[in-house]
Amino acid sequence: MSDMKQPETSRPSRPLLEFGPLLLFFVTNYAAGIYVGTAVLVVATVIALALSWHLDRKIPLVPAVGCAAVVLFGSLTLITEDEFFIKIKPTVISAMFAIGLGVGLLLGRNPLKALLGSQMRMHDEGWQRMTYIWMAMFASTAIANEIAWRMLSTDGWVNFKVFGLTGLSLFFAILTVPVLQKYQIDDQNDKTDS
Repeated sequence: MSDMKQPETSRPSRPLLEFGPLLLFFVTNYAAGIYVGTAVLVVATVIALALSWHLDRKIPLVPAVGCAAVVLFGSLTLITEDEFFIKIKPTVISAMFAIGLGVGLLLGRNPLKALLGSQMRMHDEGWQRMTYIWMAMFASTAIANEIAWRMLSTDGWVNFKVFGLTGLSLFFAILTVPVLQKYQIDDQNDKTDS
C-alpha cells in the first residue's frame, strides 16, 4: 500500500517542480538580469529534476531532455555572455520534438505511445491523433519562439517564454481532452487495441 500512496503524495508538488524553475527565471530576470536569471534557471531545473527522481524514482524522458537542454543552452549563455543561446533553446528543442514525432510516424512507429503508453491506454487511432496534436504544439512553439526572440526585447521575450509559451501549451493540452475522452481505454473495455 505504501507504494500506491507515494505518487499521490508527490502529485501536489508536480506543478511546482514543472513551473517553479520557470517562475524563478522570470522573477530573477527582472531583479538581476538575464544572466543571473539563466543561472538560476539552470540550477533550479537540475534541482527540480533531482526532486522528481527522489519522489518517483524515475525520470521521464521529456523532462530529462528539457533539463539537459537548459543546462546546455544556459551554460553556453553564461560562458559566452550571449543571451542568444537561452533564447533559441525553445526553438531548437521544440523543433527536435516535432521532427522526432513526425519521423516516428513516417517509420510506422508512434514515439508518443512508446513514451506515455505505460501511463495511459488509448486505441491506436487516439495515439495517432494525439501525436498530430503534439507535433502541431511543438511546431507552433518553435515558430512562435523564433518570432518572439527576434522581435521582442529581452524582457519581452522572458514574458513571452513564461506566459506565452505556457499559454500555448495549455491551449494544445485542451485540444487533447476530446481525443482522450474518445479513445482512452477503460479497464472495463476490451484491451485488444491498446
